[in-house]
Amino acid sequence: MEYEIIGETMPLVNLILSRGEFVKSRAGAMKWMDNSIKMETGMDGGVGGFLKRKVMKESGMINTYTAEKDGSRIAFGHTFPGHIIALDVTNNSIICQKRAYLCSTKDVELEIAFQQSLGSGFFGGEGFVMQKLLGRGQAFVEIDGEVVEMDLDENQIIKVETGSVGMYEESVEMNIEKVKGMKNMLFGGEGIFLTTLKGPGKVWLQTMPIQSMASEVSPYLNIKSK
Repeated sequence: MEYEIIGETMPLVNLILSRGEFVKSRAGAMKWMDNSIKMETGMDGGVGGFLKRKVMKESGMINTYTAEKDGSRIAFGHTFPGHIIALDVTNNSIICQKRAYLCSTKDVELEIAFQQSLGSGFFGGEGFVMQKLLGRGQAFVEIDGEVVEMDLDENQIIKVETGSVGMYEESVEMNIEKVKGMKNMLFGGEGIFLTTLKGPGKVWLQTMPIQSMASEVSPYLNIKSK
């Protein structure tokens, strides 16, 4: 399989498949495909897989696209302003925010990742349920806004605005920390808690979480024309 990520603000990933190759995606992600691509919709993992994806706020169904000849093309697009990241999960499982999964090759599995810490679940910005990508092969995920990649050393810690964690390798430990100082909590604009990420491992941070964007534009949606 060959791929190209096209665009910046609202990107898509264009895949070129050989005969017999197939990819799977969440429902509604496909933008266009050649006539030589065959589409099938199913539960991928049976009822258990269906229910797990519903818990992760995904459609319970998975679409599978199989190439019937060499050079067959198919494109999957972003659903909000941001970036598409290509990941090889063969050697490293990845923990992602909910709704990050876009599409993948056949041997990539999408599982539930539960927050180990009560504090992270309540105040970390993503809730108790996140997505976990594992198995073998290539996956493509969505990140809100711009993306910053960081490699954390053993025991290195960074503090992040809640909601700005796009994804991280499974070796990274995610937790929350209370902002120090009453004035900082009340007037600093960062809220009461910050998310902490502790290495070793790679993290992907996002500059404009979709919930922050919604908060910024919501005051303008109720303006009535005079």
